Amino acid sequence: MHEYAMLADGDSVLVAVSGGIDSLFLLWLLHFWRKKAPLSYSLEAVHVDMEGDADSPGPAACNVKAAVARTGIALTVLPALWRPDEAQLTAPHPRNICYYCARSRRTQLFGHARERGFSTLALGHHRDDIIETFVLNMTFSGNLSTMRPKQELFCGNLSLIRPLSYIDKSEIRQAAGNLGIRAVSTCCPLSGQTRRKDVRQLVQAMYALHPEAKKQIFSALGNVRNDYLLKQSAEMKNSRKMQNP
Repeated sequence: MHEYAMLADGDSVLVAVSGGIDSLFLLWLLHFWRKKAPLSYSLEAVHVDMEGDADSPGPAACNVKAAVARTGIALTVLPALWRPDEAQLTAPHPRNICYYCARSRRTQLFGHARERGFSTLALGHHRDDIIETFVLNMTFSGNLSTMRPKQELFCGNLSLIRPLSYIDKSEIRQAAGNLGIRAVSTCCPLSGQTRRKDVRQLVQAMYALHPEAKKQIFSALGNVRNDYLLKQSAEMKNSRKMQNP
């Protein structure tokens, strides 16, 4: 968090909580750090309910409510604007459905954060997510990019932060287990084989080939040698337009 100056005195932080172990650990971490940090910030949580509606929250939302209530942090539940069953019908590429669903949730989170006047939105992505996104974008979108630990949005009116960016999924699980943090029951009806799962299997195979692969790939994301990359030709630009109409 220090390297990217993710938080400043007086920030109002909104933590997106899905109910998975990563977001629940992030909420605990920011809640704990607030007691020790040499700065002051407010903290609230938000959950996008993919199953229920405004009058009747889904089972996952109820589980998230119970988990967050134990921290004493205020939680807002937003009924999803784009439901998984709708996603299945409208997504251009069924195996890429997670992307469209996640994009819809992010748009809703951005809108809620800005409407409520939050300065910062915190997401629970970790080092494995960043590497997988890099390989995913390279393989299916033809570009070298990934998720940044901190990103300024809407002309600097909202900061998107990922405080777990330098931490492995396995480390989060171990720390959460030691703290007694458990993932709540969440269910996505479309959690079959997706592009992200395909890429996860691919990078796991790379890690099996070389024990230092994860460390080296992550290091490469901050060690770009532009002089040894190709120029973006007209052919490449046209190819990208065809892939992303």
